[in-house]
Amino acid sequence: MPLYLASPCSPAAAAKLVAGVRASPHSRHLIRAPHHPESRRISLSSSSSVTERGPGPAMAAAEAGASAAPSSGVKQALISVSDKTDLANLGRGLQSLGFSIISTGGTASSLEAAGVNVTKVEHITHFPEMLDGRVKTLHPSIHGGILARRDQEHHLKALNEHGIGTFDVVVVNLYPFYNKVTSGPISFEDGIENIDIGGPTMIRAAAKNHKDVLVVVDHEDYPALLEYLQGKQDDQQFRKMLAWKAFQHVASYDSAVSEWLWKQSSKGDIFPPSFTVPLSLKSTLRYGENPHQKAAFYGDKSLSVFNAGGIATAVQHHGKEMSYNNYLDADAAWNCVSEFENPTCVVVKHTNPCGVASRQDILEAYRLAVKGDPVSAFGGIVAFNTTIDEDLAKEIREFRSPTDGETRMFYEIVVAPGYTEKGLQVLKGKSKTLRILEAKRSGKGMLSLRQVGGGWLAQESDDLAPEDITFTTVSQKAPTDSKLSDAKFAWLCVKHVKSNAIVIAKNKCMLGMGSGQPNRVDSLRLAFRKAGEEAKGAALASDAFFPFAWKDAVEEACENGIGVIAEPGGSMRDKDAIDCCDKYGVSLVFTAVRHFRH
Repeated sequence: MPLYLASPCSPAAAAKLVAGVRASPHSRHLIRAPHHPESRRISLSSSSSVTERGPGPAMAAAEAGASAAPSSGVKQALISVSDKTDLANLGRGLQSLGFSIISTGGTASSLEAAGVNVTKVEHITHFPEMLDGRVKTLHPSIHGGILARRDQEHHLKALNEHGIGTFDVVVVNLYPFYNKVTSGPISFEDGIENIDIGGPTMIRAAAKNHKDVLVVVDHEDYPALLEYLQGKQDDQQFRKMLAWKAFQHVASYDSAVSEWLWKQSSKGDIFPPSFTVPLSLKSTLRYGENPHQKAAFYGDKSLSVFNAGGIATAVQHHGKEMSYNNYLDADAAWNCVSEFENPTCVVVKHTNPCGVASRQDILEAYRLAVKGDPVSAFGGIVAFNTTIDEDLAKEIREFRSPTDGETRMFYEIVVAPGYTEKGLQVLKGKSKTLRILEAKRSGKGMLSLRQVGGGWLAQESDDLAPEDITFTTVSQKAPTDSKLSDAKFAWLCVKHVKSNAIVIAKNKCMLGMGSGQPNRVDSLRLAFRKAGEEAKGAALASDAFFPFAWKDAVEEACENGIGVIAEPGGSMRDKDAIDCCDKYGVSLVFTAVRHFRH
């Protein structure tokens, strides 16, 4: 399921790429075959099957020098594959059903080795492979037999005149371009040579003529093909679905080639005039954000996110199936905790971190993170950037809510980079429904996409960390090293809170946060209400500048005893914020970096 994105550009700016590229073979689609008495549930992915039809037209003798055409009634299957998994079973199955098999190079050799009778393509085309294998099947004797419509008399007459037989089944899989360019460093020339041309051409031809020809591109679909061939009825809807799968397969393949070529030629420009995002269905969800909304989860097969980690590639060890909201919350928690280098625990509720703490003792970090907002933490997502061992698992399983000291904390999800065998065993004992995820640290430098009505927004991911920027003291009072450390910690936390965002932190622990308010003053008051008396002497971080200071957020923060404020600066009233902090003896640092999150 590619997501196609385009921007207006002149013909000169949008250079055309060659068609004929390979879909990453990761998606699987389950459909039910047309009913036969012996039919079973089958798996098809860009595959096709063929019904047994009546005798084809009589084939005229080939012109002098050409191979003889098949006799009347002969069913032909064209097979040309790079991945030869289960090829022998397919060949034997087709042969037992009376098919004459036409094949190319290595495929033909493999079939012959399995005892399958094969006619090589060059005996049909009367032309050898050439140009180091670049030209094998690009020939009228092949594509005429695929594309000819059986219900058009003049098509069949043309085939007879040229001694061309029809093909009923086309089985093709492509050069492993995706695997090749993601396996390690590769030269441009090597990449180009792994772009399949003949394969996609045959797939597209067979899919276009799906009324008469069936196309298979995935070895997992060979049993479905053979089962369908044994049936006596024709089902055009089935054929249409298979044609869709074939075109989808090639479209995904094309997207990989296009993405790779853009990277090779764009000179660092991350926004191409148009591009396609290849999406592969991973699961159908029970519902979306709400029960009345249908939903599904797709994996991104773009080259740019290969091996990039993140929640989409996480392994679920235990618990109920993930929901739409689970994915959103787990992603927010994992992205936040992955920012920290020291052992850290992050608790998230409705995509906002409500508890964050870093300690060398990860058990203490966990307790402090939950303590930050135990009411919100209940039913939330807990994420760690360290391996969960037996001791930590026991603490997660048995920890009681700080609100009453009795209620055992309940969580929807626990996510970590790894688990010890004993730790996983203990954690599974907390609840049958607890989702336990193992994720790889999210990569940086990704392109972030977001849908709006009728279009998409694209931007670089917000990867800046405290060490990437300068915290400039603009007040008379400079922060101590410990307070500056608190300010950096708060600034890293506020980056992951919905705007308008305020975070109060001390000793590498988030004490309170305010999020999602239309004005900054309300967010500030929420943060102070959660932090309580611990806010005195703490650090406060704001995701954006303060538009006002006197009798507004800055003065209110100073009056509540805050020790240091970190904000981007850039307001026309920055001088007011500085003067206000100087009046109350509060340190003020500008980061010159905003962290809006909408």
